[in-house]
Amino acid sequence: MKMPEKIEPAMFAPCGMNCLVCYKHCYHKKPCAGCLKCDMGKPEHCRKCRIKDCVTKQQITYCFECTEYPCKQITRLEKSYNTRYRASLTENSRMVKDYGLAAFLERQKERYTCPECGGIISIHDAECSECQYKV
Repeated sequence: MKMPEKIEPAMFAPCGMNCLVCYKHCYHKKPCAGCLKCDMGKPEHCRKCRIKDCVTKQQITYCFECTEYPCKQITRLEKSYNTRYRASLTENSRMVKDYGLAAFLERQKERYTCPECGGIISIHDAECSECQYKV
């Protein structure tokens, strides 16, 4: 999948993940629409996400809007992303809170666009969805 001209705001998940750079979105012919839309096309762990259920229950859109942020669920997910993918979901959320979603998504576009072909670099395997360029 090629990097779109503009990343849709719905691709920013409540937890701070940019769903566009998820392996599921990059490598499947019918990518999911992101956490803030329907569950169609999502892997099971996304459909059963307790974080998504929590923001719905709290009547907020993003975890950073919660008075208990960062909660244990976010702290565990953050640790996993730091360790496995060298990425920070709380830093993503902080940037959205401080600079706005549009600025964050533009920065993500720059960071995850393949320099070889314009495909999307997956956060999960650091590989281009189009030409398999490795970061």
